[in-house]
Amino acid sequence: MKNFIKHYLGKGKQVGELQIIKVTVKLEDLQKYAYQYDNVQFVTFEIAKMKTPDNFGRDYTAYVSVLQESTGPKEEVPETVASTVDTASEEQSVAVEEEIPF
Repeated sequence: MKNFIKHYLGKGKQVGELQIIKVTVKLEDLQKYAYQYDNVQFVTFEIAKMKTPDNFGRDYTAYVSVLQESTGPKEEVPETVASTVDTASEEQSVAVEEEIPF
């Protein structure tokens, strides 16, 4: 089965009220994903709006999607592990509620 894996390159933000997104990316990261076509190098990447801005006010992210072939069926989490995770999170929420002084 083929899956697209996202490799994040950088983040950016909208320029004023214009329909322009300014993104900063390290050149080293871009060169990893460069490909050649007719003796010219290209990099294809995507820019997507994030659900919420980060701590620096950047609300767009840039990434490269790489097609990856998986060898077997999608792995499922065993039921015993899933129930352990649920129980642990319930215990933590109870502990937090007990710490609240009011």
